[in-house]
Amino acid sequence: MAQRTLLFVLFDGVQSLDVTGPLEVFAGAEKHTPGTYRVRTASLDGGPVRTSCGLTLVPDEALDAAADPHTLLVPGGEGTRVPDPRLTEWLRTHGPRAPRLVSVCTGAVLLAAAGLLDGRRVTTHWAYCGTLARDHPAVLVDPEPIYVRDGHVATSAGVTSGIDLALALVEEDLDRDVALTVARHLVVFLRRPGNQAQFSAQLAAQTAQRAPLREVQSWITEHPAGDLTVESLAARARLSPRHFARAFREETGMTPGRYVDRVRLEHARRQLEDTPDGIEEVARASGYGTPEAMRRAFVKALGTAPAEYRRRFRPAPAH
Repeated sequence: MAQRTLLFVLFDGVQSLDVTGPLEVFAGAEKHTPGTYRVRTASLDGGPVRTSCGLTLVPDEALDAAADPHTLLVPGGEGTRVPDPRLTEWLRTHGPRAPRLVSVCTGAVLLAAAGLLDGRRVTTHWAYCGTLARDHPAVLVDPEPIYVRDGHVATSAGVTSGIDLALALVEEDLDRDVALTVARHLVVFLRRPGNQAQFSAQLAAQTAQRAPLREVQSWITEHPAGDLTVESLAARARLSPRHFARAFREETGMTPGRYVDRVRLEHARRQLEDTPDGIEEVARASGYGTPEAMRRAFVKALGTAPAEYRRRFRPAPAH
């Protein structure tokens, strides 16, 4: 592979981990396979920037002096809330020239403001998905995945998901072995698919206010293979099925069925990632009953079958 130049855009109020996480991934790949990546950082005037946590970053150069990169990476942070108009204009001019355009966290807000995401499916930090969709109706915002690929544009959710996306790009550019080596060095797993939800089922749903509903939430999580029909769960909460379904949705933000689906999918994913159990055994333990039912759920939610999911995302044993 010909050497690829990566340019990280820096600005005051940038989230430090949005920069350093992906940068460490690409730097690690370069150490493993010299000549692969040339990583540069640049700010508007070439001067130091202060991150949202108070860390000062010193860029390599000014944006106007930077050569057009192969990969243009725009991090997020508090500085995206009221961006410098000069930065937006620079992105509008230079963004279309990049063969690969990447954002981490609310970096997507800057790309959208520059008109670079219109008509594309993207994601960003869960707390800003609604704002991004409202302010830029031409952008197709998906609040669920940790990262999204749409053509030459790749966007990721909050903070650490930038590492997941960077590892996926290294695997695409080089191969899985290099990405695994970098992941092990950083003590992270090369296993999170882009369409993995930003939150677990328990975090994605609000915690119910009433104790009986909270207990039902915990029981679902602890017994994914149990009888999780609305009637059974309602009896456990000592409510009528109709009252239970309405109260559960009002207090958690999702229907009982949706919550059960997410818990079972999450349980099955963990079993496939962390245990050697067979597909049939995982299906039973996760409440699907049959491998075919689990396969349909995986294809619908993750776009891949359980066996393929395990092959791709279960960490290889260390040598």
